[in-house]
Amino acid sequence: MTDGHRVVITGVGVLAPGGVGTKNFWNLISEGRTATRGITFFDPAPYRSRVAAEIDFDPESHGLGPQEIRRMDRAAQLAVVAAREAFADSGAAFARQDPHRVGVTVGSAVGATMGLDQEYRVVSNGGQFEQVHHEYAVPHLYDFMVPSSFAAEIAWAAGAEGPSTVVSTGCTSGIDAVGHAADLIREGTVDMMIAGACDAPISPITMACFDAIKATTSRNDDPEHASRPFDGTRNGFVLGEGAAVFVLERLDHARRRGAHVYAEIAGYATRSNAFHMTGLRPDGAEMAESIRVALDEARLAPQDIDYVNAHGSGTKQNDRHETAAFKKSLGQHAYRTPVSSIKSMVGHSLGAIGSIEIAASVLAMENHVVPPTANLHTPDPECDLDYVPLTAREWHTDAVLTVGSGFGGFQSAMVLARPERSGA
Repeated sequence: MTDGHRVVITGVGVLAPGGVGTKNFWNLISEGRTATRGITFFDPAPYRSRVAAEIDFDPESHGLGPQEIRRMDRAAQLAVVAAREAFADSGAAFARQDPHRVGVTVGSAVGATMGLDQEYRVVSNGGQFEQVHHEYAVPHLYDFMVPSSFAAEIAWAAGAEGPSTVVSTGCTSGIDAVGHAADLIREGTVDMMIAGACDAPISPITMACFDAIKATTSRNDDPEHASRPFDGTRNGFVLGEGAAVFVLERLDHARRRGAHVYAEIAGYATRSNAFHMTGLRPDGAEMAESIRVALDEARLAPQDIDYVNAHGSGTKQNDRHETAAFKKSLGQHAYRTPVSSIKSMVGHSLGAIGSIEIAASVLAMENHVVPPTANLHTPDPECDLDYVPLTAREWHTDAVLTVGSGFGGFQSAMVLARPERSGA
């Protein structure tokens, strides 16, 4: 593959629980600290699960004006601030680019959940009126109804006039959005893409939905240790929020302008299990197939993978499914490869988490450090790989596999590598 068809990440912006900005995010996960706590956004008393991973985020202090704050749902606000950090980090002068050759792809699982929840309370007078009073709605309510507004906001911020898309594939949205963006560059449609994902789902309606299927943890008395991927005492995931946005460009384009290259998107694949809305087959076959195809695209062998950033949601079904998938796709190398889940520290931000985990993966490569799986004290015997418990590990890391698993049966995998390490 020529440099003109190879896609690299040259800018990173992250807003995640525990701190705003990429530096604060990396400090949190590399130190093994957790950002899970009792819910403060609303009164959680009526709910089974009353813990979450919230971001202490003041949009005005991060450069958003009153009109932007009024028209944008919290998820869009997080995405725009993350995008601005990614722009600055990349050093890309978007004003000098042909705007039709710069595009945007944003992933989101649940769209403007918080905005819709808040506005329904207003137009229904706290649920008292069956016939809602639309005249009380915020003027930009339409933007909350259509997640395409997320992509539009980022496109306006960058002056990007190329393809603008929202990808919504549940909890794999963050990987799939970046994978789609890379494909657009490879096929020659654009030269640069702004790609990532956002979700701000910590609201009464979301908590009620996950309560109903008992997917979230009920460990309310110990929020800091409630998220326990791969631990034998885990009992569900901790809901989170966040955004991660990247600047993607052709490798030759990045080299010409002397950009810092974090990683090449060397391989990507997604599959569906066509099986069950929330259920997973225990053998992990579909995730294993995504991993196999992503490795083939990257022209790397299983033994070339230095670290696996797991989906690691902290549900028994998912953790065992993933473990089986790693064994099936990586063979004996699965037992020699560090695997960890950052959801133990920043929770599960649904559609956003795949992009946040891509950020964790490229920062692991940047620093040659594998972030740990926090709260892993009692390993599940059926999860018998090296899940890097409690403490980060110095580890030479040139190629990383990051994966996602989503309701509806979506299974996605991405291989990130240093350009000189990639077999492409």
